[in-house]
This record gives sequence, structure tokens and C-alpha cells, in this order.
Amino acid sequence: MRFVKESVIRATPEKVFAFHELPDVMHRLMPPWEKSKIIRHVKSLQVGERAIIETKIFGIFPARWIAEHTAYDPPRMFEDTQISGPFKSWRHRHIVKPHAEGAILRDEIEYEPPMSFLGSLFAPYFIEPKLKKLFDYRHSVTKKWAEE
Repeated sequence: MRFVKESVIRATPEKVFAFHELPDVMHRLMPPWEKSKIIRHVKSLQVGERAIIETKIFGIFPARWIAEHTAYDPPRMFEDTQISGPFKSWRHRHIVKPHAEGAILRDEIEYEPPMSFLGSLFAPYFIEPKLKKLFDYRHSVTKKWAEE
């Protein structure tokens, strides 16, 4: 399955990318409604860096998510991949491209939900709306910081 969120930000691609390199970026991008705890922060966006987050599926079932940075091409792109966690697979590309008004921030996520056929059947009703809400928030936070 695939999820994409794209926003125009009135700032240079370098500034938009720099936001993602802030030491507290994981806290900034965590929405206040999420019941997640950051166990291990990434120290950089470099390949091999890992983040560990404890979360709850449907607000009930505990899950530990380990993501590793697998590509890094500043100021254009970085990527993280789930090593272990709630999804069968997850690859997230953070792309920053020049635009006439500044930059485009594009998040591309390719994932396989848990529970095989049932997960795929219910993803449009449970996973996709949650991703939309999460990335609407994240793009808003990024835009506010970059456009200051």
C-alpha cells in the first residue's frame, strides 16, 4: 500500500531539510494526541541511525517500533525503514524538492499492514485516516518552523 502527503513550504529546500536535522525533531513531530514514547532518538539522519518508539495500536495494544535510516541525500531526501514494529513492512521517504514558491515537502510511505488480507481490507478505514491526520500535523509543524 502507498500513502503520500505533499505540501508547498515558502522556504528554501535547505531550510526545510534542516528542520529534520534538529536534535529535538522527533518530539516536535509527535502529535499531542499520540500515546507514544520516544525510547531512543536518532542522533542524525545518517544511514544506520535507529529510533525506537513505544506506541499503542488502537490506543490499547503495546507495540515497539524500531526504524533505521537507510538512505541520506541532503538536502533532497532521507529514508527510514521499519526493522521491527506493528507493520509487516514500512518504508518512508522524506523528499524535499525546489518549487517556485520555495520547496515541496513530500512524504512517501510504502507499507504492508499487519494481518495480511484483513489488514489490507481495513487499511483504508483505520490506517489511512490516521496517517493523513499525522502527516497533516507534521507538515504544519514543519511549515511553521521553516517559514519563520
